[in-house]
Amino acid sequence: MLPVGEKPILQHIVEWLKESGITEVVVSTGYLGRFIQEYFKDGSELGVRIEYATSQRPLGTGGQLKAAEAKIKGRFVCLYGDALLKFDLRQLLRFHERHRALATMALMRYSTELKYGFMETDTSGRLTGWKEKPKVTGYINVGCYAMEKKFLSYMPANEMFGMDKAFDRAMKARELLCG
Repeated sequence: MLPVGEKPILQHIVEWLKESGITEVVVSTGYLGRFIQEYFKDGSELGVRIEYATSQRPLGTGGQLKAAEAKIKGRFVCLYGDALLKFDLRQLLRFHERHRALATMALMRYSTELKYGFMETDTSGRLTGWKEKPKVTGYINVGCYAMEKKFLSYMPANEMFGMDKAFDRAMKARELLCG
């Protein structure tokens, strides 16, 4: 409910979903979730239908998603409620479908320079390398996924569980996951 401009981040997210053709939304809430429900109600003022999945205690990103399982019908988009995104969500969904992935994660290229020298040693502790303030480049998760409902089977019910653990379980099972 943190405001950005004159409306909460979550409203920006719901509006972005609607612009992308998604009109059925499930919002997973926990502590103080009633404030979200009071603000958004059924979503009709925004032109969408909103349902709520409420947990009584913190469950982590994966656990909160698992708590919404009964309200998810098939393929779905999972978003974290604290990120403003601006990319073509339809393109992500087409990519996901074309690859027949169990889950597809939206990624962003990112670079950072470490503040310190990075030291390398062998197993005996002998210094073998020194990289002064190296630059690290790769892809980061932006908190947006296209998923098949089957992905939820990699999450336990009613447990604190991170999304990273669900992806690890699915990778170990050799499921097709894309980015």
